Amino acid sequence: MSEPPFRPLRAGVGAAVAIKVQRALPVKRTTKGAEPPRVTAGAARLLLLGAQGLLSDPARAATTKCVLGLVERMGFVQLDSISYVERAHHLTLHSRLEGYRREHLARLLERDRSLFEHWTHDASAVPTRWFRHWKPRFARAGERIRASRWWMERMGGDPERVIDAVRRRVTLEGPLRSQDFEHERGASTAWWGWKPQKAALEYLWRTGELMVARRESFQKVYDLTERVFPSEHRARAPTDEEHAEWACSTAFERLVVATPQEVSEFWDALSPARAKAWCEEAARAGRILPVLVEPHGGAARPRAAYALADWERRLERLPEPPAGTRLLSPFDPVLRDRRRAQRLFGFDYRFEAFVPEPARRYGYYVLPVLEGDRLVGRIDPKLHRDEGRLRVRRVYWEPGVRPTRRRREGLEAAAERLARFLGAGGVEWLEGHAP
Repeated sequence: MSEPPFRPLRAGVGAAVAIKVQRALPVKRTTKGAEPPRVTAGAARLLLLGAQGLLSDPARAATTKCVLGLVERMGFVQLDSISYVERAHHLTLHSRLEGYRREHLARLLERDRSLFEHWTHDASAVPTRWFRHWKPRFARAGERIRASRWWMERMGGDPERVIDAVRRRVTLEGPLRSQDFEHERGASTAWWGWKPQKAALEYLWRTGELMVARRESFQKVYDLTERVFPSEHRARAPTDEEHAEWACSTAFERLVVATPQEVSEFWDALSPARAKAWCEEAARAGRILPVLVEPHGGAARPRAAYALADWERRLERLPEPPAGTRLLSPFDPVLRDRRRAQRLFGFDYRFEAFVPEPARRYGYYVLPVLEGDRLVGRIDPKLHRDEGRLRVRRVYWEPGVRPTRRRREGLEAAAERLARFLGAGGVEWLEGHAP
């Protein structure tokens, strides 16, 4: 079944009708030898948006507790250093919670210790209650790094001496940054040319001996794990079975409909083969069900996947998408998997910051435009801090999207909200490119 064409949402009515249509679609029940139930792209899209906190009211009260609950609901929030507009983690949280403040995340990471910083598919803020499930990752990281020529070269000819020296200084002196260690003569300051002490700090962080105690101007400040997270440091590591159960079950709660590959990639904690084995066992137990997910637009064949056994009930209980327009971070979790975004939203997104400028199609740091449950366009903005202005250079509407007055007003309101969050005095739409 193909997706209906894009059209502007009318307050209350358009969203409600769209969702009721999706929920009323017939589902073929699975019997022995029968085709698995089909999940439309629209239903899978709504389930993903709901699981990732994008169907909740963004105007609700924002508190530190609310932000923690949001991160737990999402699973993690990816951290990124690029501040061309704003750092990605702040954009991700602000798109879901308009009253979010940067201090909320800083408190959870640095004071309450309810979140810790470590690796998923990338650097992320993760709920501390899951800390012990990083212990298998610490062990794997140690083996991988010691087998890596790149890492060993960065730590010099005697890596054990460098690691021991760095460990000793942090133990005796307390939290330290990379810049607290002198550069060796001739050492490069580029990220790929880490000095030995920087490489040793990262090794000790990746292997769990050190944690990021805080950041200063987004530079990591490292301290001993036993001082930052004493009880979590002492907790036992999970068994292989416990770890696989945690990784797959928590991933499904945050995706609802997924392939084993997508489950594997959610935390980047298990191999695809291990995730597939878990899915097969969970399906036999009736915890998840085999389904076929229809692609957006119906141009491709349905994709075999699994869904939580109660996915239909979850779909029925979802709230209507918020009526307003929102701007998403380039690293938003619903965009992280480009192929999934294409299948469910019909939205082809590529992060172009590392693409040479002449080869860019849209811009350096493009923000997707979310309207209801649809990605209807993207904008190419830049924050000019010295001028106190958010400047939008181009607006790109998706094919088939009509820039009606209501749609343009929604985008303008979203850009103004973002400007206020950034502390900018307003939005400047370059001539000829206003929405």
